[in-house]
Amino acid sequence: MFLDPPTYLASLQGNIRQRPIPWEGAVRAGTLTEDQLARIRAVDKVKRDVRKQIVEDDLDGYRILFVGDPGTKSVLESASKRQDVVQYILVLLGDLLESVPALAKAIIRAGDPYRYFLPLLARSSNPDDPIPLLTSTVLVSLMAGSRDESATAIDTALPVIFSYLSSLTKNSDAGLQDIGVQEYSSLLYGAAPRRQFWKQRSETVAPLVEILRAAAGVGNKDASASLWSGTAGSTGSSLGGSLGGGVGLQLLYRVLLVMWQLSFESASIGDDLNDEYDIVLLYTQLLRLSPKEKTTRLLVSTLLNLLIHNQNTLLPTAVLARLPSLLQNLKTRQFADPDLREDMDRLRELLDEYTKTKTTFDEYVGELNSGHLRWSPPHRNAVFWAENARKIVEYENGALVQRLAEIMKKPWDNDKAVLAIACNDIGYLVREVPEKRGQLERLGLKTRVMELMGEADENVRWESLRALGGWLQYSFDTK
Repeated sequence: MFLDPPTYLASLQGNIRQRPIPWEGAVRAGTLTEDQLARIRAVDKVKRDVRKQIVEDDLDGYRILFVGDPGTKSVLESASKRQDVVQYILVLLGDLLESVPALAKAIIRAGDPYRYFLPLLARSSNPDDPIPLLTSTVLVSLMAGSRDESATAIDTALPVIFSYLSSLTKNSDAGLQDIGVQEYSSLLYGAAPRRQFWKQRSETVAPLVEILRAAAGVGNKDASASLWSGTAGSTGSSLGGSLGGGVGLQLLYRVLLVMWQLSFESASIGDDLNDEYDIVLLYTQLLRLSPKEKTTRLLVSTLLNLLIHNQNTLLPTAVLARLPSLLQNLKTRQFADPDLREDMDRLRELLDEYTKTKTTFDEYVGELNSGHLRWSPPHRNAVFWAENARKIVEYENGALVQRLAEIMKKPWDNDKAVLAIACNDIGYLVREVPEKRGQLERLGLKTRVMELMGEADENVRWESLRALGGWLQYSFDTK
């Protein structure tokens, strides 16, 4: 998918192209050779088709110009002490890689061309130094243009490039963020780079999720609580130029594009992606707020990729997030994009088929497995507990009460309602199947309920008291 270059980068490159370079003086000073200068001048400031023909007729010569040969330095090595020349050469190489696809393949065939550029990428942490930024653009064009999935590219060069691009996406400058995200997109051309991107997710994925959370109107700290409670986005979305948190529509689109590319690995990473970032819930909220058809298309397509490949684990979460009702509401929208309409129909069919065959018990299991409880109908329904309490305790050798214990162990500082709900459920289990209280006690549930009686939150204290009442009642009744 072609995207216009970020404005910040285009402006920087344009300024460097216009700077006069004293080439003859550089040759006299030994900064570059006559042969190197001749090749530079042959393609500098000439028409695109002329430039393309010249380079294609001398691919080996231009490969040597930029990455050298045994016994021959590249122009970047020769001119390493002249910042103005290095900047100019990097911009020129970037232009050639864009207009002459064969050049990237010729450079890659040389062996390990990345070793010439990676030191430039790491030469400065100063965001005002253009050389690392220009180098990243060259590396991305080189790797993406050749679709390089060699061990050298994936295991050696790509981790360094991703780390550098991550520093851009975490920058407060929207222009640098835009560059980092678009260059990510260029690199996710195959399964191998996508897997490496996920491997470095604390650097790569996490900052992008923070951008999406800001767009959804929630901060990173209280994201899950706000999303589950339905309060996210109350001040966020508009049909203007930005969403919540000041996230521009262009940046949002590019982040969604990267996440969509990553979602093609959903079969292997989908569960972890949701466990770590609540991605199904977040995407449902963003879909609710999406102001443009192109962002809606990426949201729907990503959700479809995730749910198709992780039906047992993520379809219950999608139902809890109220995605089915949202999709029904979106049926009234007249979308022009046929791919979006098709994906939306497939997503509705997938969810409809799931909900048709699932019981209230299945919904409860799905909520427990999501790791985040909310006041959904089963929790307060005495009939539900009368019919299902024993089944919940005995299900898969106690897997559900083990999951409940895991949820209760967390402090839930940003969503105390989860603890109140868990205490509510424990109380029902003790009252309906008192003979199983030993099993619950061995999991530490009684001890945790007693601890929660000291919580500052009034609802948690009340529900923990009610839960403990079940244990006390049973004790008195058996004396």
